[in-house]
Amino acid sequence: MPVKVQNNLPAKKVMEKENIFMMDETRSTVQDIRPLNIVILNLMPLKEDTEIQLLRSLSNTPLQIDIIFMTTASYIGKNTPASHLNQFYKTFDEVRDRKFDGLVITGAPVEQMEFEEVQYWEELKEIMEWSKSNVTSTFHICWGAQAGLYYHYGIHKHLLQEKVFGVYEFRVHHRKEPLLRGFDDVFMAPHSRYTYMDHEEIVNCEKLQVLADSKELGECILVSTDGKQIFVLGHLEYDRLTLDTEYKRDLEKNLPIKLPVNYYPDDDCSLRPLLRWRGACNAVYSNWVNYYVYQETPYEWE
Repeated sequence: MPVKVQNNLPAKKVMEKENIFMMDETRSTVQDIRPLNIVILNLMPLKEDTEIQLLRSLSNTPLQIDIIFMTTASYIGKNTPASHLNQFYKTFDEVRDRKFDGLVITGAPVEQMEFEEVQYWEELKEIMEWSKSNVTSTFHICWGAQAGLYYHYGIHKHLLQEKVFGVYEFRVHHRKEPLLRGFDDVFMAPHSRYTYMDHEEIVNCEKLQVLADSKELGECILVSTDGKQIFVLGHLEYDRLTLDTEYKRDLEKNLPIKLPVNYYPDDDCSLRPLLRWRGACNAVYSNWVNYYVYQETPYEWE
């Protein structure tokens, strides 16, 4: 799938080195087709890393996708240069009058805070409310999924006794659901979080369907009954070395951190980690774009 971005976005060069078709603005103007318009609300601190991960994840269908990156105006992180944000990112005020086929809301390193304590919570609430009428389907990731479950369905999160950190196995349910096309009975998914969502509240919510879970960690993938809200309580988009970087960063800072579960061969952090979730990642993003965005969105928004 050709993903269209601005000509000089740094992530574009990385994608092209991986032989992923990245269409620039010049070429897209000569194609007489209707591309999908997807906006990514990037709440992660290392925004350029997340850009690469999500562009890679969205690049596996034959559809052209026009990507817009969005950031919050109520909070400006310190890990991304202002020049990068000014050049490649929009604020909500700049896109609120538009219609989008898809919206991605990323995770954020604020999960130990109550939702209402997060500096940009009011702005995020406004975006999630706006998405109900201006977006065909929204894909929520990790903390973004927790925030969406709380805002849309009133489901609460709770602190864990210790951080969930590593690559975990999950079992698939409701295999006929389009989001699960191409999945095996079980799949692996990276997780890095301190909280979990209330299981009983999820079970009792008639508007949600659990598509994948485990006895150890609970729910991993959920979908609303109307398909407009997708929730992935993990990070299928992570690169091979994302958890490795996080682990060694915390070690250097003398922060309490355990070895990632099911990640390093023989639990030896000097060895190259095994990549065991890329197939599930490609499947879930391709299925979302195809079945929940492309096949549901109008050709022309009114």
